[in-house]
Amino acid sequence: MKAIISIGIWLGSGLLTILLFFVVFVLNILLFPFDKKKKITHAQCFWWSDAVISLNPYWSVKVSGLENIDHKKTYVVISNHQSMADIVVLYQTKMQFKWVAKASLFKVPFIGWCLGLIKHIRLLRGDFASIKEIYHQASQWLRKDVSVLFFPEGTRSSSDKMNEFQNGAFKLAIKEKKPILPICLIGTCEAIPKGSWIFKTKVLVKLIVLPAVETDGFGPGDFALLRDTVRAKIESAALGYVNK
Repeated sequence: MKAIISIGIWLGSGLLTILLFFVVFVLNILLFPFDKKKKITHAQCFWWSDAVISLNPYWSVKVSGLENIDHKKTYVVISNHQSMADIVVLYQTKMQFKWVAKASLFKVPFIGWCLGLIKHIRLLRGDFASIKEIYHQASQWLRKDVSVLFFPEGTRSSSDKMNEFQNGAFKLAIKEKKPILPICLIGTCEAIPKGSWIFKTKVLVKLIVLPAVETDGFGPGDFALLRDTVRAKIESAALGYVNK
């Protein structure tokens, strides 16, 4: 029975992602002169996220802290990173943003093609020129009042325990004078089966949007303090939830 349900989940999620791609593709053409920031095409991912989550009986997703998002503000969004399920779950914020994602993800059929059409930011790991370019692109989006989302761990953690944060996003937030919006993800590391395609156990996934951290009081040399402050807030939220 679990195998049959799992086939249905993968097949249904795949068909929803193909549908998303064609909707984004058509809207990208029709709205090209009017949707330069790709806000309308980005918003199509909201219904896709809702549908994928609703389709999976093994996922229970709880979202809190949405009141901490001011949709009139532009943020450097910082989230911990646990699995590919993070992409689905983070759209539950219903925020406009650009991902900074590894270039290989853009090559994944349909979902990766959507990322390219919506003008998200691709990163070639280990390529200094690419890293420099992503911060240039991120600055340009922030100056156009579009938030940018970073996974500062650089790679997915294999558990709810976070890896160390890299500095770039925090230097950018200080330079552009944008507040940081921390987001804590819990449980997504277990949301996708490891070493198997069969969903076996129910997983509780929690997305917590924390209050924004203003950067006005931070100078260029304070990026490490800002980094550690934000990391501590996300870690505290995760520990506080687990210990309930």
